[in-house]
Formats: sequence, structure tokens, C-alpha cells
Amino acid sequence: MIELRDVNFNALHMPIYQTVVFRQPGITQTSDRGFELKYSREENPTVRELELMLAELEKGKDALAFNSGMASISALYLSLLRAGDEIVLSMEGYGTTIQLAQEFKKFGIRVKLAYPDADSIVGTITENTRLVFLETMTNPTLKVIDVPEVINRAKETGALVAVDNTFTTPLLYNPLEDKADFVIHSLTKYIAGHNDVLGGSIIWKKSEFSEMLWHWRRRLGGIIQPLEAWLIKRGLKTLEVRFEKQSKSALAIAEFLCEHPKVERVMYPGLKNDPYHSTAVKLFKRKLFGGVVTFEIKGDTRKFLSSLRVIFPSPSLGGTESLASCPVISAAKTMSEEQRKILGITPRLIRLSVGLEDVDKLIEDLDKALGGG
Repeated sequence: MIELRDVNFNALHMPIYQTVVFRQPGITQTSDRGFELKYSREENPTVRELELMLAELEKGKDALAFNSGMASISALYLSLLRAGDEIVLSMEGYGTTIQLAQEFKKFGIRVKLAYPDADSIVGTITENTRLVFLETMTNPTLKVIDVPEVINRAKETGALVAVDNTFTTPLLYNPLEDKADFVIHSLTKYIAGHNDVLGGSIIWKKSEFSEMLWHWRRRLGGIIQPLEAWLIKRGLKTLEVRFEKQSKSALAIAEFLCEHPKVERVMYPGLKNDPYHSTAVKLFKRKLFGGVVTFEIKGDTRKFLSSLRVIFPSPSLGGTESLASCPVISAAKTMSEEQRKILGITPRLIRLSVGLEDVDKLIEDLDKALGGG
């Protein structure tokens, strides 16, 4: 009887290794990084291929894939932070990232929030800071942070730096090349790109982090499942063409919104008059500025969202479909009113994640929802 597992089909694509266990005929097999290949909570070949792809994209040495972005952040916090440590985060960071850090106060971790610009973050770092966690581009007001400046200060004090690179993707910026210690991605967004799978990752360069992070993922059980890993690998193949189209459409939409009488202000770093345009030009490898546009309307946000016909009202981003949300009830929901005021997040703010639809149809949809047609 022929056993299919012994036959080499020379398949174009890596199969989905939908298995919990692996055979152990006396000697346990090991993965390419030397860990035992015996149980899929620890290592899985389909997951491993995705991790190697992510490491290559971010110019890293290795990567771990998790079942969500928050699972990756949880593992990072737990592996690095000890009682008495201090963590510095951007005030405009993802709400759950901040909430989780604040939960660590009961373990003796001090949490400091800084205004999302390099000067403020640098000014918040002290000799006691263990970890600085920031986003390349903030959500929802799209402030582009001068990440190398923050990294330089952190290195002076011995702090580690983790950069959430979800909004910009490895196509625009690679924090590890500027000596960041870790890069975080919500793979759910641009990298998977189809609004149909959850995932997260940590990528790094220094080999000293490999065993520590791998064991924390093993203990926490946050590894991504093989099918989801395969779906994200599929999405990665079209990342470049998707992101380029989304970015170009986003710029066209931002320019349209700047001229619309029902729009108060537009935030998009691709606009030459945007306060973060020069930082984006300095940081990004391509003349692209991402697929998210944030703007403040003069009317009622609920009416606007309910009037959309092509764009789907939803809080996620980075997929093939265009999605619009009101940050006050989504991305910025966990912030205090004072923080939202400082950051310029008002109830009339809309965050638009541009998909792959025809840009003229998207502009027409926005115009009609704004009351222009």
C-alpha cells in the first residue's frame, strides 16, 4: 500500500499540514530553527513557511506567527516585562494594546503614555524604561512617527523598541533596518488582505530573542492555525499590487475630499500640505502613503455611514473591500475624552480604509453620502 505522505508530488504550493502531532520513530524531528517538530502548538511546517516569508519581508532573522495581533503583543509583553519595569506607549496606540499594558500595573509594571510624535516619546523615555512600543503611523489620525529618532534615544538608555508596522507594511518601511528590536503586525490587515482571516506576528533580528519568544508562544498557546497561515501566505502573494492600488486610490480620494464643501479637514500623509508629509517622505521607501484616509465631516456621522452603498461600514482595514468607521466608537473608543481632544479625534471623524474597487465609484459613493449628489 502506498502511503501518500511518502510521495513527492513536486507541488507548486506548500500543503496545509492540518495535523496536531508528528511521528516520532525513536528520534524527534526538528524544524529548521532547531525546535522539536512533534506538536502543532509548538511548530508546524505550514506556519513555519509563513514565518520565513514574514522575516524576509521585514529584513529580519526570524518570526513567529500568532492567532491574532493581540496574541503576538501579549507574548511580547510577557516575555520581556518584569516587576519594576517601565513601558512607554503612544497615547494614540491601539486601544487594546494600551489596555493590556495597563493591566500589567498589578504586576508592578509602570505605564507611561506619550503624545504621538518623536520628541514627546523621546522625552518620556527614562533610564528605567524597559520597552518602548509605538506605531509607524497612528490610528486614526495618521501621524507618521520619526521612528529612527525614537530608536536612537532608546538605545542610549538600553530600552528595547517594538514597532507596530501594520499601517505601512514592509513595503514602505522596515524598522529592523533602523535597529528596532521587534516588528509587530496584525496580519489580519494588509498582509492577509481579504478580511477573512485573523493573525499576528513578531519579527526580530537578534538571535538572543528567538528561544525566549518561541517558548512564550508555546506556553501561551497562541500559535496560528495551519489553515489561517496558508490563507495569509496566499494573501502575501498579492500584497504589493493590492497595496499600490489602495495607496494610489487613497491619495485620489484624499485630494477629492480636500475640495469637498462638506468636509472640514483631511488627514493623509500623502498630501503635500499634511504636517507629516515630510516625515513620511523621509521614512518610506516608495512614493506611497498607505490605504487609509481620515477626514472630518460637517454633518452627522451616522447618517453619512448609513448612506454609503459601495463602502461598507466596518471597523477593520487593509482588505480588498473599502471600509468606513467612526473612530470615536471604534479605534478611539477606549480613550478618555481629554485624550481624544488632545489628539484631534472628534465625533465627526471618519476613517476610510480604501479597497480595490474602482476609485471613481468610491468617490461617487462618498460624494452622495456627504450630500453632494
